[in-house]
Amino acid sequence: MNTRTAARLGAPLAAAALLTLGLAAPASAHVTITPSETEAGASTVLTVSNGHGCEGSPTTGITIQMPEQINAVTPTRNPLYDVTKTMEKLPEPVTDAHGNEITERVATVVYTAKTPLPDGYRDTFELSVQLPDTPGETLAFPVIQTCEKGESAWVEVPAEGQDPDELERPAPTVTLTEADDADGSQAAAEEETSVEEADATDDDVDRDVVGYAAFAAALLGIVLGGIALARGRRSS
Repeated sequence: MNTRTAARLGAPLAAAALLTLGLAAPASAHVTITPSETEAGASTVLTVSNGHGCEGSPTTGITIQMPEQINAVTPTRNPLYDVTKTMEKLPEPVTDAHGNEITERVATVVYTAKTPLPDGYRDTFELSVQLPDTPGETLAFPVIQTCEKGESAWVEVPAEGQDPDELERPAPTVTLTEADDADGSQAAAEEETSVEEADATDDDVDRDVVGYAAFAAALLGIVLGGIALARGRRSS
């Protein structure tokens, strides 16, 4: 293959590669949350990730709105940010997992950068939460990204039946799954194993008792036989 032919073939391939990268870029540029799926009712740590600025402008703050189904949030401190929680009154008091009555909830968690995060660099923000016990539900965590110039609102939630990939700035979401029964199955298996081991031990004990009894009977027979033999010799 000569140089001209290679150049003619390489140009379309390069263009296709650039097009592919261009199409993939918006998806990878979204603000995300992990895990995107987790067990309903679990106490877990969610990680919000931001890896770009606002059209090139450095990020100065991240505001994370909490779903109304979540009342208590413990944000992890980040040495590059100041973190605050904003509270709101609940319509009615509720009882938390520890039996305490609460009258307000964490509405938003705000991370304010001490030094703006340059475009092209990423940062993460961890939130410890107690998830509601509603398997199948999807919780949205809208995020407002503030920059030196402008802001990006990652707050779009798909309508019923709508493809989330159609959204320009989708809100990060977490889907709640059914509780994993692996622990329960394992516990049942361990209990069954314990019962089997106990039965085996009982069988061993029973065999030992029978063996000891037979040995004692044989020994007694030998003793009685010896006594009878001795008496017979005296009488003779």
